[in-house]
Amino acid sequence: MIEATWIAFAFGLGLVARRLGLPPLIGYLGAGFALAAFDNQLGITRQDSEILGHLAHLGVLLLLFTVGLKLKLGNLARPEVVGVCLLHFILLFGLMLPPILLFLDVSWQDGLMLSVALTFSSTVLAAKILESRRELRAFHGRVAIGVLIVQDLIALVVMSLASGRAPSPWALLVFLLPLLRPLLYRLLDRSGHEELLVLLGLMLALVVGGEGFEAVGLSSELGALAFGVLLAKHPRANELSDSLWSVKEVFLVGFFLQIGIGGLPDVHALVFAAVISLLLPLKALLFFFLFLAFRLRSRSAFLSAASLTHYSEFGLIVISVLMPQWLVPLAITLAFSFILSAQFNRVSAQFYDRLASRLIPLERNIRHPDEQPVSLGDAQILVMGMGRSGRAAYDYLHEKGYRVVSLDSDPEKVERATRDGRNILYADAEDQTFWQSLEMNQTEAVILTMNDAEAKIIACHKLREKGFKGLVVSHALYEDVARQIEAAGADHTYLTMTEAGAGLAQSVAEQLEGRAE
Repeated sequence: MIEATWIAFAFGLGLVARRLGLPPLIGYLGAGFALAAFDNQLGITRQDSEILGHLAHLGVLLLLFTVGLKLKLGNLARPEVVGVCLLHFILLFGLMLPPILLFLDVSWQDGLMLSVALTFSSTVLAAKILESRRELRAFHGRVAIGVLIVQDLIALVVMSLASGRAPSPWALLVFLLPLLRPLLYRLLDRSGHEELLVLLGLMLALVVGGEGFEAVGLSSELGALAFGVLLAKHPRANELSDSLWSVKEVFLVGFFLQIGIGGLPDVHALVFAAVISLLLPLKALLFFFLFLAFRLRSRSAFLSAASLTHYSEFGLIVISVLMPQWLVPLAITLAFSFILSAQFNRVSAQFYDRLASRLIPLERNIRHPDEQPVSLGDAQILVMGMGRSGRAAYDYLHEKGYRVVSLDSDPEKVERATRDGRNILYADAEDQTFWQSLEMNQTEAVILTMNDAEAKIIACHKLREKGFKGLVVSHALYEDVARQIEAAGADHTYLTMTEAGAGLAQSVAEQLEGRAE
């Protein structure tokens, strides 16, 4: 049974990669090439390859759907996202095209397509890297994902033009999708917390989004992403994303296997891949300096650029349409870039810390969109995270006369809270430099209301490392998470649902006592 062989190869080489200190996905790529090498002995048929390709496609759709669940459109339509993406595309394309035409025996049309394919970065790998480091919600993570989505839209346009397939007139209906949001919210509310929730995610990502968009001549990837974005503001969006995590991970193994199983390279393909991989620093430098030009701090610019320093699976799709003879060389290039990027991103934060003294002077001497505070002033209480719980805590304490300041790593929330008159500052709890420079001499208590449990744990560690002796309280959905937060330094962690139940019971008891009197 060939599926058992795929699983065995993927697990075995994934385990070897992990033992060598490499991400398992490198092992999955190697498993794909190993399967290609033993193609005849294993009896892999075309139908088997098509099944694997289908599984890989499902993995990509689920990944984009979960990325959409964590994406807010306000973070996408920003100058540092759209401007950097378009300028990077133009500049890198202009730098890639001349040497490709000069050194490769290709027509100018083929050279054009190769250059376009090499400008994109991999949404799959970048999302995996950011997700594994819990940085999808960090400022640099949102910027990187935003750039990738704009790149994917450009790739979709290129693919449509290359294939000669125009969208159906029915494609205009996608502009009415926001009208479906109340229905989708109701479905999510009624799906419970078990298998129905998983099935809802699969249906929206694969059937309604994927198949639905393809039916009107649009990309299924765009459809999966769009339906994720529609649900991004729902309070249970994170729960839906978590419920799909295992399914998505398994299908994505098929994606990495598919890249390798596409065929074994010859010497020319290896040389091409090696040379093009040497251009990755150029890609990174362009991103870094463009981010600086668009007012990002050097740390955000560096980490965002590191997350984008690789080539894209969309490039393979573009090439497969018009230049199938270049598919294997480009697949090897993609594999090389994945290996190099995964290794670099493992140490990118530490690498930045070493270079910080040289990179910080390159920042523009203006207000940055990711500016972080150095002092909390005379604030008595700090509220970290301005979701519903954070806003309620802030407003209650403010009405009681306490001097309160709040922090959040979502620029959109910061802008909204500022308009509402709250004292709020932008800050990323997972940013090492933020904690190193923060002054909180008059702060007596900290309330942690961020959605991400890991961010709360990090904040507790950093607060205690700074020598903060005041009160630290948090909330959590689950008891095991509460124990982790308290182990990191919190004085107390409230179980959200338990406290809500106790509050309801207290309200009932008070009303019954009032009636008795």
